Amino acid sequence: MKRRTLLKGTLAAGTVGMAVAAGLVAPRAVLAAWPKEAFEADSMSAAMKGIAGSDQAADGDIDIKAPDIAENGAVVPVTVSTSISGVESISILAAENGNPLTSSYMLGANTEGFVSTRIKMGKTSDVIALVKADGKLYSSRKEVKVTIGGCGG
Repeated sequence: MKRRTLLKGTLAAGTVGMAVAAGLVAPRAVLAAWPKEAFEADSMSAAMKGIAGSDQAADGDIDIKAPDIAENGAVVPVTVSTSISGVESISILAAENGNPLTSSYMLGANTEGFVSTRIKMGKTSDVIALVKADGKLYSSRKEVKVTIGGCGG
């Protein structure tokens, strides 16, 4: 080992150690809280209750753009947009996945209700967009046929 490498490593480790000891670097403060139970839920009802507190949602003005047929379930592009005012969060669920909740986004005040992402789908299923706005839940769904599953299928 070269002397220069040893000195660099020692200085880096010492600096990180001092920052942790001083409380400047605290992993718990940096990481955002996330609804672990909702993402690990194995049913639609449990996932919706975990993410939004209820499994009852009204039909809303929500547009889901996803392919009618997804050739590869490992990367299904999904775009959700809504004109509902006061959008607090948008969640995307795939009904037939082992864990239906694929993603959830908390939006700030005065943010446009728009999310675009790619999700993994194990088989043909409804893609459900769940929008929470002004404390109320709205949902919309679209069927996506998957020819090659993204979850090992």
